[in-house]
Amino acid sequence: MADEELFPRTRSEPAPGVVHVPDWLDRAEQRRLVAACREWARPPAGMHTVRMPTGGVMSVHMVSLGWHWYPYGYSRTAADGTPVKPFPPLLGELAERALARAYGDAVADVTGAAAYDPDVAVVNHYPYGAKMGLHQDRDERANAPVVSLSLGDSCVFRLGNTETRTRPWADLELRSGDLLVFGGPARYAYHGVVRTLAGTADPELGLVGRLNITVRQSGLPG
Repeated sequence: MADEELFPRTRSEPAPGVVHVPDWLDRAEQRRLVAACREWARPPAGMHTVRMPTGGVMSVHMVSLGWHWYPYGYSRTAADGTPVKPFPPLLGELAERALARAYGDAVADVTGAAAYDPDVAVVNHYPYGAKMGLHQDRDERANAPVVSLSLGDSCVFRLGNTETRTRPWADLELRSGDLLVFGGPARYAYHGVVRTLAGTADPELGLVGRLNITVRQSGLPG
């Protein structure tokens, strides 16, 4: 845990517009979010697997809130044909706090951050062995920053460049409670999860695997 670190982890900026804040969520907030994710994952419009246009199936399980994400767009109808669950005020409040923590007085200098109005969240569950290939979040019509919250098992997160899936990239370890915000020049950087580190979650969370919550501003009408 954070209070057992020999060398405490500190806030860092691995790329322009990208901010990593370790241990941003305390244990109570983490437990609250895990419980909320369990409710959001229930049908209808619950957690599901995603088949890509190429025919492959993603190894993560996913539920969307506010807008339903599919490759490569958004709709108001979930994968099971039912209306998508509403975007929770809890996540909107957390995301606004996250931008303030990440950018501080410079928030007005980050594209889309000053007028941030999140309306969609994607919750991914990474069971043992799951990963996610390098990709860009380009399906939104707004270029506001993306807020990412980690729960459960740690992972190796790969932050690439904005041009290609190849180097240069940087690998970060994201642990439960960590905040990652990417916006500004790195808003459309390729990124993914190389691997999850099984068994690294705090047993008190009662969570097997990793949960990642990304909060976004869709820029879509309505």
